[in-house]
Amino acid sequence: NAACQIYDYKARKPRIVFGPDLVMLGPDEEFTVVSLSGDKPKVPNVIKSLQLFLGPDFMTDIITVETEDHARLSLKLSYNWVFPQQTETAHKLFSVPDFVGDACKAIASRVRGAVASETFDKFHRNSARIIRNSVFGMDEKNQIRDTYTFPANGLVLTNVDIQSVEPVDAKTRDSLQKSVQMAIEITTKSQEASARHEAERKEQEAKGRLERQVIKDKAQAEAARKEYLELQAETEAIESAGTAKAEAKARAEASQIECESEVNQAKLKAQALEITAQAELAQIKQKQHAEIEYQRKLNELELTKAAELAEIESKKFADTVSSIGQDTLLSIAQAGPELQAKLLEGLGLKGYLITDGSSPINLFNTAKAMVASVPSPSI
Repeated sequence: NAACQIYDYKARKPRIVFGPDLVMLGPDEEFTVVSLSGDKPKVPNVIKSLQLFLGPDFMTDIITVETEDHARLSLKLSYNWVFPQQTETAHKLFSVPDFVGDACKAIASRVRGAVASETFDKFHRNSARIIRNSVFGMDEKNQIRDTYTFPANGLVLTNVDIQSVEPVDAKTRDSLQKSVQMAIEITTKSQEASARHEAERKEQEAKGRLERQVIKDKAQAEAARKEYLELQAETEAIESAGTAKAEAKARAEASQIECESEVNQAKLKAQALEITAQAELAQIKQKQHAEIEYQRKLNELELTKAAELAEIESKKFADTVSSIGQDTLLSIAQAGPELQAKLLEGLGLKGYLITDGSSPINLFNTAKAMVASVPSPSI
């Protein structure tokens, strides 16, 4: 994964060849020798090569920086880099003769500028963030970018590794060691205090959980007792309700039976009264029928008697008339009323009726009228 530049001196035109590949040089062509910086810190023209490796690879440099409070530090930084293999940007690969030295110088300049504005204590605590911020920069969201691209040759830095930070001055180194020891002691004591506080906090939390559990258990026990009492009261209420319901049902059934008995008794009384009334009605009907039959027969007898009496009277009257004769009757008719009365009295008659044959007299109807006027005897 490398690239070579072949330069044609006659045409003054280079061409880039990506390897591995087999290349045949023209009569006026030759390879371009790449001269790169090397060592730590970087020294120019240390590496000679006909090919340019495209990476990914890393390079290490040592730079000296000075903080705001004039503490000089030696930083050993390692940079991960890569050349994107793109045909349209291939002409930029060899535009920078020593990309290693130029990149290290540019990064060292940015790091020195960033460290110069920070105190030693702040840089010592936030060295990684300060260096990464100075190398990659910030994006629109105020976040550190992941890569940095050199526009001259397209070199892309992907990571910065801080291998060491050492003071240049001996006094500063001693002070740093003391501060580091103090920081370790402070950190240890802080961790001990934190551990102690954490243990106390956990103990308090455990006590609190235990007390809360005790209270919770008591509350649950009280709730269970309350539920038991509620169930007991409900059971007693159900028993009382069942007893009352049974008694009410028994009373209702007794009342129903009593009412049914009264109804049946009333029905039986009504039937008895109906039978008695029917018997009395039948007796009355029979009595009335017997009275009617007796009256009818009595009337028939009266009629028969009246008819026979009328016949006897008619016969008697006929015999009397026949014995008197027509001449006597004519004399009576011609005589005055007093004489007629005397004659009738002499004849034993109270009245008489003279008619011709064209106007007959119904003596039976006269007899029935006479019989009807006579009051009937009581039965």
